[in-house]
Amino acid sequence: MIRFALAFVALFAALPARAEVEIKELTTPGGINAWLVEDHSIPFIALELRFRGGAALDLPGKRGATNLMMALLEEGSAELDSRGFARAVEGLAASFSYDTGDDGVSVSAKMLTENRAEAAALLRASLVEPRFEQADVDRVRAQVISIIQSDLKDPRDISASAFDILVYGDHPYGSSRNGTLETVAALTRDDIVTAHANALARDRLYVSAVGDITEAELMVLLDDLLGDLPATGTPLPADVDPNLPGGVKVVDYDTPQSVVTFAQPGIDRDDEDFFAAYVLNHILGGGGFESRLMTEVREKRGLTYGVYSYLLDMDNAQIWMGSVASANDRVAEAVNVIRDEWARIRDEGVTEAELNDAKTYLTGAYPLRFDGNGPIANIAVGMQMEGLPTDYIANRNDMVNAVTLEDVNRVARELMDPDSLTFVVTGKPDGLETTIN
Repeated sequence: MIRFALAFVALFAALPARAEVEIKELTTPGGINAWLVEDHSIPFIALELRFRGGAALDLPGKRGATNLMMALLEEGSAELDSRGFARAVEGLAASFSYDTGDDGVSVSAKMLTENRAEAAALLRASLVEPRFEQADVDRVRAQVISIIQSDLKDPRDISASAFDILVYGDHPYGSSRNGTLETVAALTRDDIVTAHANALARDRLYVSAVGDITEAELMVLLDDLLGDLPATGTPLPADVDPNLPGGVKVVDYDTPQSVVTFAQPGIDRDDEDFFAAYVLNHILGGGGFESRLMTEVREKRGLTYGVYSYLLDMDNAQIWMGSVASANDRVAEAVNVIRDEWARIRDEGVTEAELNDAKTYLTGAYPLRFDGNGPIANIAVGMQMEGLPTDYIANRNDMVNAVTLEDVNRVARELMDPDSLTFVVTGKPDGLETTIN
């Protein structure tokens, strides 16, 4: 990816893990909702901004506009050009990063208490008054094009692209958020300005702050920082029904190792069976070397260095997916083993020992995520976007522990669907042919 972040003072790179996180909800006089975790032990704050929509908001024929726009936010604003902006941020020992996802754009900031006002003013200028100088547009565009050209030669990116086209079709999920060589080359400065207005709007904004700031101070900061953004953006995209017919699609590419992307329909984060499915996936393919897929595909047969699966819950689609890479003459066996394990866990379920091991890991690892102001702010804003309550952190492990063996095995029978398990294989796989029309 393009450089989106500046280095931050090493002193604040990591903080002790916290057993409890107290989140306060507030609304500024300007109507901005935010979550705050006050911690005055170290004089700095981490601020996370998320705007729902992301690259999925790209207009027809303008794929890559949102990604390019976000990459340009640090390339000068107000009276500062790109170098002047970078020097100003560095001089304040601050850190700003801007990124684009399929469902949202993110802005992350870290700033010292002593110069918080100056840092916030710089951040505001980048969000509200970006320059989008043509020279900067052309330079960053060239960087994006270089990334796209590199992706066109990478088997993993080729496989992912073919998978997205097959599964999502004409929906924005069906193409790279970076755009194509043609669409990115054709983007104009006006397209960047339009993408800015469409994506950075207050009606799809989520905010969290963690650190040395009070509720009153944060409300003032947020209204100054965000109050001049547009009130509304372009409409959010519609849901898409993933095309997962089952079978294999082979993408011919001259490489000694085939890359495989596979998926079946998934489960919504709001579903009452989500935690059972989450634990089930950990046992199947999310638990590293202890997972069934890793045991069967790597440890017993030596077909790969790694294989994994995960639940992907996007705003407009949910799938249960995974990936593996294997030598061309062995990838067919890897695909068959994955399909067999998918069916076996559906038909036979998991054991009490597997369930207990999964719970122990998932509950033990969870507190380790809260190792600093930045990670806590990131988790808090993600919770908001998922519609989770402020006490989720305190209750999450209880929800994992509440999953029973009966829950997991029922969900396995109801959700695991080997017939819809769809494989996209990029390489020259022996013994595999396209079976999907």
